[in-house]
Amino acid sequence: FSPLMLSSVRAASLLVRRSGVMRPSLIRPFSGDSHDDFGAVKKEAPEGKDAVHAMIQQHVTENRIMLYMKGSPSAPQCGFSAKVIGILKGHDIPFSSVNVLEYAEIREGIKTFSDWPTIPQLYVDGEFVGGCDIVTQMEEEGELGELLKE
Repeated sequence: FSPLMLSSVRAASLLVRRSGVMRPSLIRPFSGDSHDDFGAVKKEAPEGKDAVHAMIQQHVTENRIMLYMKGSPSAPQCGFSAKVIGILKGHDIPFSSVNVLEYAEIREGIKTFSDWPTIPQLYVDGEFVGGCDIVTQMEEEGELGELLKE
């Protein structure tokens, strides 16, 4: 990798938080009990719709279960995000997340990427699943558990 390329890869990678199993990558695992000195460092999101969509595509491709939410898994900042986090944690599976409140470009970009107007947004295996209402309905009908196990 060239220094410039590595720099942009690190910037893109640090936008994502992981919960659960650690995987070798530049993405920091999410941990609610870490000291602030070891917390995620906010990086600038790319500018322009195409660059933002490319970053989102990278996130949903490289992370089997990806949640775009308001807040973090340990401190959701809206009830809908908290509901989806509770459902995912109930399945005891690793997932990754991005706090869209920290990145205005991603907050708007995720809506056009999925053609879905609300947040949170859940992706599994690179495919958009839905927002809080759809995730909740799938959970109640037993479909979400099956999707997450695949």
